[in-house]
Amino acid sequence: MLNYLKKINLTFIAVFLGLFFIELTAVQAQEKLPADTSVVSSHQITIDGQKIPYDVTVGTLPVYDDNGEPGAYVQYMYFKRTDIKDMSHRPILFSFNGGPGTASLWMNIGYTGPKRLNVSDEGWPVQPYGVEDNHHSILDVTDLVYINPVNTGFSRIINDGKKEDYFGVKVDVEYLSDWIELFISRNERWTSPKFLMGESYGTTRVSEMAGVMQSNNNIFLNGVILQGNCGIGKTPDFGSPTASVLKLASYTAAAWYHNKLPRDLQSRDLTEIFPEVEQFIFDTYLPAVARSGSLTGAEKEEIAQQVGRYSGLSKQYILNHNLVVSSSSFWKELLRDEGMTIGRLDMRYKGIDEQNAGERSDYNAELLAWENAFTPAMNKYLREDLGFKTDLKYYVFGPVHPWKRDAVNSGFGFSRFNVGDQLRQAMEANPALQLLNQQGYYDGACDVLSAKYSLWHLDPTGKLQNRIHFTSYKSGHMLYVRKEDMIKGNEELRNFIQNVIPEDGEPIKHK
Repeated sequence: MLNYLKKINLTFIAVFLGLFFIELTAVQAQEKLPADTSVVSSHQITIDGQKIPYDVTVGTLPVYDDNGEPGAYVQYMYFKRTDIKDMSHRPILFSFNGGPGTASLWMNIGYTGPKRLNVSDEGWPVQPYGVEDNHHSILDVTDLVYINPVNTGFSRIINDGKKEDYFGVKVDVEYLSDWIELFISRNERWTSPKFLMGESYGTTRVSEMAGVMQSNNNIFLNGVILQGNCGIGKTPDFGSPTASVLKLASYTAAAWYHNKLPRDLQSRDLTEIFPEVEQFIFDTYLPAVARSGSLTGAEKEEIAQQVGRYSGLSKQYILNHNLVVSSSSFWKELLRDEGMTIGRLDMRYKGIDEQNAGERSDYNAELLAWENAFTPAMNKYLREDLGFKTDLKYYVFGPVHPWKRDAVNSGFGFSRFNVGDQLRQAMEANPALQLLNQQGYYDGACDVLSAKYSLWHLDPTGKLQNRIHFTSYKSGHMLYVRKEDMIKGNEELRNFIQNVIPEDGEPIKHK
């Protein structure tokens, strides 16, 4: 009898385990999508008084390994205006966000796409979540492709694909360049004017892609757009005194926004103060920091007094930091007397910590606010509005580590190559290629002055200056979350795209 019961129990366990593994297999099956699939829907939007019909394709395309087999797939969203007959005149823009490991939802439903998430005019989350028509979208002048690199959005590794084939500065650029070539062929866009746009780490990505696509894929671009330029390998090493000194200009912007500057500065517009701070940094502050311990006590006092004037910090706090205050210390210190911290990527945002003490905030106030707004809006848009049905998790921030470090250390804790050289070489070899950089004054991570510095050193001869365009906005890293800047930024993008394309038959050559 005992043996019989044992047999029943073993049978039950076997059946239970069998059902468990069947259920596990079913769950695992939902962790991937077909490598080549799409859902298409038709829509219409009014932009600048003009009705624009368009199709949205939510789909996947494979990434092929060296044996010609899919090792991963990339999920994308393709917005195509449908009343255009001659596609040779119709631009196409490929858009990336950053991270690495960040999906492309941010600029899609935050900035350039035909739908924009519901947020306050200054960019703070509101409910109900969702999207509405973006009447300022650039879809009137260019088709748009928002690309989710592997392990972001719904993109995943499949079959025999390996992490090291996708997670790293160099491999990231190489497989995405090949993927764009496949997309262009599939969608018959070889003769269309082509643009790359990247935000944050996306600026690192597209800067190098401009050179790689040109040399490896024979794809020649008309424009590269950097939104929130993080240095492209042309700024001082992260954490160095020089890098921190350049950030004083962004400290001024944050202190001005939070009303922490002396009255005579606070009464002026930020755009008037900025050139004065730049001059102080390059003419006085950097030389003083270079002399370091050789400065007299009186000289240190004088520098600390002026840095305090422009940063909203006390002279003693600056002296305690040997004249150079790190960005993390600044974010913690500026509003310490109010019991608040400020954001990293957007210093307009406030946070609260467990303790007022310390030199680092507990969290990034702006990033959590953005996730609060963007994540539900994008999931609703994809799954409900566009009918892309899947149980797969949409990775806003996906697992892409370890990320291979290929060269110089950067502010993200990984290497970024000297990607500026790739971009410069692409511009040298392609006279039609122009560059636009949009930057937010309140970006504390990828600050305005460091971004300008990177473009000065991108082109040391000055021969490319007429093809490099730079604009600053009174917003943060994602300048478009502020409605006024979203409108202005899209208009600048629209003009850039229309103006940099050569006239029909115009020779593309150095003049």
